[in-house]
Amino acid sequence: MQKLLSKARQAINDFDMIQENDKIAVGLSGGKDSLTLLHILKNYQKFSPQAFELIAITLNPGGVDNSPLYKLCKDLEIPFYEVQTDIKEIVFDIRKEKNPCSLCANLRRGALNDNAKKLGCNKVALGHHKDDAIETFLMSMLYEGRVNCFSPKTHMDRQDLTIIRPMIYIDEYMTKKAARDFDYPIIKNPCPADGKTNRQDIKELVSKLNKEIPGSKKNIFGALNNSDRLFIWDKEKIK
Repeated sequence: MQKLLSKARQAINDFDMIQENDKIAVGLSGGKDSLTLLHILKNYQKFSPQAFELIAITLNPGGVDNSPLYKLCKDLEIPFYEVQTDIKEIVFDIRKEKNPCSLCANLRRGALNDNAKKLGCNKVALGHHKDDAIETFLMSMLYEGRVNCFSPKTHMDRQDLTIIRPMIYIDEYMTKKAARDFDYPIIKNPCPADGKTNRQDIKELVSKLNKEIPGSKKNIFGALNNSDRLFIWDKEKIK
C-alpha cells in the first residue's frame, strides 16, 4: 500500500487533483482497479494536507449482486450508493451493439456524473492506471488516426464537475497484486464482451511489444508526458 500511496500522491500533486473541502465520488465498479483506488484514497485521506470527503457510487447495469461492496464500504466507513440502471438492456438488447464499449462507456459516464452531482460532489475519481493510458493512447492512433488520450484531470464545464485519475502513475500489475494481497471482494464483470474487445487486443499488443522491444511500454508512457518534444505535421506551420 505504501508504494501505491506514493505513486498516487505524486499524481495528485503533479496535477493538483484535490483541494480543501472537496467531496469526491469514487466510481466503484467492483473490479480490482476501482477497489484499489477506493483503498488508496481512504488511506490518503488520513495524511492529506487537504481535508476532503469520500463517497462510493456503483452503477448496476442489471442483475449484479453488489452486496460485498456494501459490506466493504461499511467497514471502511465510506458512504455507499448503488444506482440501478438499464445500461445492459440498452446496449445489448435494444441497440444490439456489435462494438458496445463506446456506448456503454458514455452511458456509464453520464449516469455516474449525474448521480455524483446530485449527491453534492464536485469531483469524481476514476480507477484508470498507467496501462489504461498507454492502451488508450495507442487505440486513438491505430483506430482513430489521432494523437489523443484521457487527461489525469478534466473539468466538465456543463456539469461543473472535475474528473480525476489518481492512479495514473500506477502499473496494472500493482493493482492485481493489491487485489490478491488485501483479498478485495472482486465483483465479476457482467459484460458479455469482456475480454473480446479492441482494448484487449491492444493490451496484448503492448505486452508483445514490450517483450520484443524492452522498455517500449515505458517510452510510450513517457511520450504522453513529453509535450515539449511533440512534433506533428502542421501544414500551415511547415509551409
